[in-house]
Amino acid sequence: MSYLRAVLKNDTALEISHLKKIISLGKQLNINTSKYENELLKLTKKQQDKKTLPEIKPKKQEPKPQITSIESSKYTIEKVYTKDNMIIIDFYHQVSKNHINYEIEKTKYANYYLFNLKGSFKDAEPTKLELTNINRIYVLQKQTNLLQIKVKNKNSLKPIYIINNKRIIIKFPTIQNTTNNIVNKTTTTTSKTTSKNVPKDIALSINKYKKKIVVIDAGHGGKDAGAVGPGDKYEKTVVLSIGKYLYNILKQKGYEVYITRNNDRFIKVRNRTVLANNKNADIFLSIHANSVPKSKAHTIHGIETFFLSPARSERAKRVAAKENQSDIRTMSDATQESFLMVLNQSKITASNKLAIDVQQNMLYSLQKKYKDVVDGGVREGPFWVLVGAQMPSILIEVGYISHPKESKRLYNRYYQELLAKGIANGIDSYFLKNP
Repeated sequence: MSYLRAVLKNDTALEISHLKKIISLGKQLNINTSKYENELLKLTKKQQDKKTLPEIKPKKQEPKPQITSIESSKYTIEKVYTKDNMIIIDFYHQVSKNHINYEIEKTKYANYYLFNLKGSFKDAEPTKLELTNINRIYVLQKQTNLLQIKVKNKNSLKPIYIINNKRIIIKFPTIQNTTNNIVNKTTTTTSKTTSKNVPKDIALSINKYKKKIVVIDAGHGGKDAGAVGPGDKYEKTVVLSIGKYLYNILKQKGYEVYITRNNDRFIKVRNRTVLANNKNADIFLSIHANSVPKSKAHTIHGIETFFLSPARSERAKRVAAKENQSDIRTMSDATQESFLMVLNQSKITASNKLAIDVQQNMLYSLQKKYKDVVDGGVREGPFWVLVGAQMPSILIEVGYISHPKESKRLYNRYYQELLAKGIANGIDSYFLKNP
């Protein structure tokens, strides 16, 4: 991780030193290191340019007057505005699901969608909001610490909201019932998948993400069953079903989506990212289900999301070893770590951000109905299925198929839909923050 630290510290000299080591190691392993050689040339030139530039002393600036935090103490909401068919509420502080409550009031003449926000907004009364195809929007400071956004519309709406650090985003998507195609990775032919796989209550936003390309990998398949749970429940079956739900949700949101397999067939681990690279995908997601030995099966459960990096914990190493079984590669720990850093260093930070958004939104989607779902967290791990990806990539462990209760849930259609919905919302959140 020393090279990553050098990048984060913006230490050009240290970056150059580590790049030279990476290039040397890559050549020993017969890896194409051209992009690292190019990066080395850029950094070397940058360092030389700095030396030739005359030293410019910064102008002495008058100290900026300190602004007392009247806004952040008396008022907790900074601004409320509309953008791209969304209402955006920016807070002065971090927010959680406890900061918003949503309900619907229906009358003979109209539907009222009420969003009650925990907070105070100085400009509630003068703020005027408008959205296409929405009859009227009211912004009301109902109580000292309760702001209400009241949306009036004659037609039925299916709004969703996304919680993102200091921001809450309320979206009013357009729903279209269409039949989508799943692209077969090896033959590049299409096979139809009906919209029955799409959750009925999912909020869909056509065209908003039409320029974003997502590749979904349903793990295992064919002779590789993956983990096996009680009652011969196969990991390969669960993840394929979730992958199909996710495919259709993202497609109807407007993404360009591909899936590595749409039936029960085996694909070599090292070939799963080929489709993503060929399609110049923006992100790559590999879906899996976790497991532990029978002695621990009743006690360990929960969802986890991993991004590619040398494993820092025994737990991460164990999970990676399980998922890497169908791809036999032998390397020492030190060589493996260097190899992974060479291939994916530039994508680690972005992959970490994607993993965080997906994990948070999966939890939020599931815990509304299943309060006992455990947050296994976001972790680093050396997963070979992610190695070849030339874009931010993550591996999602949607639960423990070895756990008696969680295994039943993973085979439940409604639970699979909630998982897919959470993953899709996490992808939305990632692209909203990283356009």
